[in-house]
Amino acid sequence: MSGSKELGDFGERVACFYLKNKGYKILERNYFENWSHGTRKGEIDIIAGKEGNFYFIEVKTSAQAKLSAFHPEDKIDFHKQRQIASMAQDWLLKNKIPIDSKWQIDAISIKIDLETKKAKIRHLENIVSDN
Repeated sequence: MSGSKELGDFGERVACFYLKNKGYKILERNYFENWSHGTRKGEIDIIAGKEGNFYFIEVKTSAQAKLSAFHPEDKIDFHKQRQIASMAQDWLLKNKIPIDSKWQIDAISIKIDLETKKAKIRHLENIVSDN
């Protein structure tokens, strides 16, 4: 993989495959909204549903020659969590889903070992606890 966009797209495809195998239905990918002045407000990588619940999922992927102690999900800081929560609420309203429906923000971390060509997937559930 030559670039970070290509790596990110690959990670999102892996995450969708993983989620589908776990019984989730993929509702939307790469959902974004713009501010009124035109700049992008934010993006949600994957929106999924399962058993009447909604899941707003941030996917982080890294490829390394040797797996390190660094975890891709470490890049999801407080600001990014707030941004996803705001976007999730926008999506619920846009789709006429009551805001008090069950929903949460998850992260899927994918570490690709370039030597073995194997991926390690971690699904971190409910990374923002006040929604």
